[in-house]
Amino acid sequence: MSTIWYECKVKYRKTDETGGQKVTTEPYLVDALSYTEAESRITEEMSAYISEEFKITNIKMANYAEIHPFENTDRWFKTRVSLMAYDEESGKERKSNMYLLIQANDVKEAFDNTVHVMKTTMGEYSIPAISESPIMDVFPYFSGEDGELEELEKFNARKNSKPEIIKETDFEDPMEFETVLEEGEQEA
Repeated sequence: MSTIWYECKVKYRKTDETGGQKVTTEPYLVDALSYTEAESRITEEMSAYISEEFKITNIKMANYAEIHPFENTDRWFKTRVSLMAYDEESGKERKSNMYLLIQANDVKEAFDNTVHVMKTTMGEYSIPAISESPIMDVFPYFSGEDGELEELEKFNARKNSKPEIIKETDFEDPMEFETVLEEGEQEA
């Protein structure tokens, strides 16, 4: 059975870095079988994060074929992948589009991650569009069956890992040049 993803918009009062509060609406993705279950699941998930009152303002079916979290990333990107197929009856090439939600730090990394995900695809494909998604977080369904716990833990570990921060001392500048010895100076 294929996964059905629902985009749920949640409105709540958010405290910013300066300590001020403002009302914000953010979209989240949940895996559910119906709108009712999606509402129930997003309420349960958000209750763990938001201590104050919140309101679910919209629930709609999302058109993602697959969701792919990656380690050390913090944003979600919507990737349109066009699959190429040859129609033998008409003799024409046909394209069918599917949308992937890929986790990455920037568009280039989202492209690289999409290519990585699609490397096992037998047919031809192209990636005509990648855009940053407003999705804040993804909550996959977990039934509690054996084997699923391990998969859920892997998914959440990849999704929740933080990007690596490169320290200035760890960074080697490729444009750094060695000092050229002037004529007459000799190394001892």
